[in-house]
Order: sequence, then structure tokens, then C-alpha cells
Amino acid sequence: MKLLFHVFLNGLTLGCIYFMVACGFSLIFGLLRTVNLAHGSLYLVGAYVGHDISVRTSNWFMGLIGGALAAGLLGALMQLVLLRKTEGDSLRQALLTVGFSILVADLLLWNYGPTTYQFDPPEYLVGTTVLPGFGPYSTIRLVAVGFAILVGVALWLILNRTKLGIAVRAGVDDRVMLSALGFDVRSLYLIIFVLGSLASGLAGVVGGSVFSVAPGEDSRFLLSSLVVVIIGGMGSLPGAAVGALLVGFSEQIGLAYFPNYAVTVTFALMVAVLAIRPNGLFGRV
Repeated sequence: MKLLFHVFLNGLTLGCIYFMVACGFSLIFGLLRTVNLAHGSLYLVGAYVGHDISVRTSNWFMGLIGGALAAGLLGALMQLVLLRKTEGDSLRQALLTVGFSILVADLLLWNYGPTTYQFDPPEYLVGTTVLPGFGPYSTIRLVAVGFAILVGVALWLILNRTKLGIAVRAGVDDRVMLSALGFDVRSLYLIIFVLGSLASGLAGVVGGSVFSVAPGEDSRFLLSSLVVVIIGGMGSLPGAAVGALLVGFSEQIGLAYFPNYAVTVTFALMVAVLAIRPNGLFGRV
């Protein structure tokens, strides 16, 4: 029971971090129809920049804000310089963003080296919190769950309770009509792209605080985001949440009970979902 308790909470924590990265990827890929294979780079940039700011200011929350803003700025530059000129051309977008992610990874490796960095959160976030009926568990991991809930609720409110969200969803179905009504579709799409990038940068700081910051994390979280979106369905926030939790739980169950085959559990889950619902659990047919 103790092992099962830790597997459940570790899967929940990992799933929440995956969700913060994948929700932005899902919005960009599902709603904007933009192939951004450099999304993992936004996570890594947010983590490194957030670490630098938190060290220099001795304030973890400043690092959290700085990391998210850095990823949002990089995402805006990507959308304006690389992706806006290739709208509708998925192959060119894929090639451009793959090349961009390699460039960013090499620049980060050149600047920071192969060293693994650790965040230094405030003292009240370090240590354990006693959960009634379960026992002690890492406080920073519980904080990660809270941040994921805040990100999910904020994005859901923006997409479903604001004029911006309604316009973006309308543009997905009929972009020409939305433009005819006087909306600047490109500006709307830029805002959504930046929101997705901010969520990824925030996840970089939170994920870096739970685990660590090291080269290669961008590829790991990009692959996980792809799996989450495939399972949950493109453009769906509930789908991203459910997909991220399923991936997180499957990874932790695999690591706990049959570590030699842990990777196959996640991909077996993806294959099973695709066999039953090719568009994902919450994808539109």
C-alpha cells in the first residue's frame, strides 16, 4: 500500500507537469493547426532562465515569473518570424521548428554546459507535508499539482468565457468568416501561441524544481506532449488533462512494477486509445 501510495502521487505530479507543457502544445497544434516541434525548447528555456533569475534575485517566485515570460517572448518571436510565413504548410513548419529546437538546444548547451542545475525553492516549499490518511509527501510536488490546476482553470476560462476564446474557437471552424466580421485573426492566434508558450515556461520552472534542469529535457517533454495530445485529442484542454494523467500514471506504474519495460506501457496505452478512438479521447470526429 505504501508503494501504491507513492506511485499514485508520483504519477499525479508527473501528469500535472506534463499537462502544463502539453496544454500549450495542444492549443497550438489543435486550435491553431500549427506544427511546433520546438515546444520542448520553450520548457527548457523557461527552466534555465528561471533558474538564473531565481539565483540572482534569491527569489524563487521571481524565477517563476521570469522563466514564463522568457518562454512567452521566445514563442512570440517564433510565431512572428518562423511560423506566420508558413501558415498552412505543415511540412515546412515541422522542418523549421525542428531546426530551431536544435539551434536552441546547442546554444543552451554552449552557455550552461552539460551540468545539471537544481532550483532552491523557499524553505516552506522544501520538505514534506503530511497528508491525512496517507502520510508525508514532498511539498514541492504538491505545489506542482496546484500550479497545474491554476493553469488549467485559467486557460479554460480564457477559451470558454472570454471574447478572445470564443473568437479563436470560431476561427478554427471558419477563419474567413471571422476575418469578414472584423477580427484580426493573426493577432488572436499570436495571443494563443504566447499563452501556450507561457504555460510551457512555467512548467519548466516548476518541473525543474521538482526534478532538475539538464540538457535533453526538451526532447523528453516534447515526446511526452505528443503522446498526451494523441491520447487526449488535439485542441482539447480536458483531453490534455486526462491524457497527461494517464501518461504520468502509466510511466510511474511501469517504473515501479516492471522498470525494464516501463516505456512500453505508455506506448501500449497510446496504441490502445488510437485503436478505439483514432481522434483521441476528447478529439472531435
